[in-house]
Amino acid sequence: MALAARFLTLGRDAHSGEVLARGGDPEAHSILQRTGFVPVVRLHETYHRLPTGLDAAEEKRLAIRAVARLRAVSYRVDTDGAFDTETREAHYLPLGSQVAHLAERIREATTSDEVADALTELTAAHDGVLIALGEVLAATAAFYQDLGQDPDPYTAQRLQYLAEHRLGVIRSDLSLMRNDLADRHQDHPLRRACTAEVSPDEREASAVCACPPSPPRLATTSPAAAPAAAAPASRRR
Repeated sequence: MALAARFLTLGRDAHSGEVLARGGDPEAHSILQRTGFVPVVRLHETYHRLPTGLDAAEEKRLAIRAVARLRAVSYRVDTDGAFDTETREAHYLPLGSQVAHLAERIREATTSDEVADALTELTAAHDGVLIALGEVLAATAAFYQDLGQDPDPYTAQRLQYLAEHRLGVIRSDLSLMRNDLADRHQDHPLRRACTAEVSPDEREASAVCACPPSPPRLATTSPAAAPAAAAPASRRR
C-alpha cells in the first residue's frame, strides 16, 4: 500500500467553513463515515465533510473523534490545532468485516459442504444476513414513508422495490446454489486441505509441508458484468 494512502488532512476549509477530510484509503474512508462524515464524490477527487446543520461544539467533537480513531490504526493525520488530540479510540471489528470473513472461508474451502455452510449464513430463512438486510430496507422504507418531504414516499417505494425484487433475486439464486452444494458432498478437484506433513521419501531435510505455495491473488481492475445464474444440476420436486 502506498504511504500516501496512510496520510490524511482534516480541518476547517478556509473558503467554505466546512470541516473537511482529504486523503486516505477505503479503510480510512470507512472510519470517517462511521464517525459521521459524509463522502463527496467529484470528477477529480473524493473527500469527506461533516453533515450540515451541526453547531461548532458538535463539529469539534466529531472531528476530534475522527482524528483519534484514525491515529489509533496508524494513519498520519495533519489536522487543525482545535482538532488535535492525544486520545486513541479503540478499534473494533465492524459488522461488515465479519460478513466479509465468509468470503475468506469460501476461498479456503476444499469441499462443497464447507461452501454450503458459509452460504447458509447468508441465506438462512429466519436469521440469515440477506433476511436481515431485507428487514433493514423495509424499516428504512417505513421511516421515509411519513417523513414529510415530497420525495420521501417515492424513496420509500424505491426501498421496497429493492427489498422485494433486487434483493429477493440475489437471495433466491444463492439459496439454490447453497442447496445444490449441500447435496453434492464433493471435494474441489483443484483444492486440498493442508495436512502440514511431508512424504516419507522427501529428500529435503528442511521440508515441513508438501503443499505448494498459494498463487498470488490478482487484483480486480474493473467490474465485470454478472453472468446469469446457472441452474443446479438437478432439482428435487
